[in-house]
Amino acid sequence: MALQIKKMSEAESLRVYTDAGDFFGEIEDAIVSKNRIESWKVRAAKDSFLSKALTGVKGVIVPHQLVKSIGDIMIVSKAAAPSYEEDKE
Repeated sequence: MALQIKKMSEAESLRVYTDAGDFFGEIEDAIVSKNRIESWKVRAAKDSFLSKALTGVKGVIVPHQLVKSIGDIMIVSKAAAPSYEEDKE
């Protein structure tokens, strides 16, 4: 299997999902230190898990070690998500 390299600009606005299948948000930016990606800024997009769990918050920073996969979408560990229970009315 060949290593595929992507430009960071290609990751902008990439949709982010948890490994449990929840729509988490969209990539806003990467935080780079010493030529390595340290973390990702994830925007709380409309109808995303973040917008429901953290009302009024624009987004979160996800450490790169919680990223499981990057391709057409980004998959992050469920551990990146704040605990949240939907109201069951």
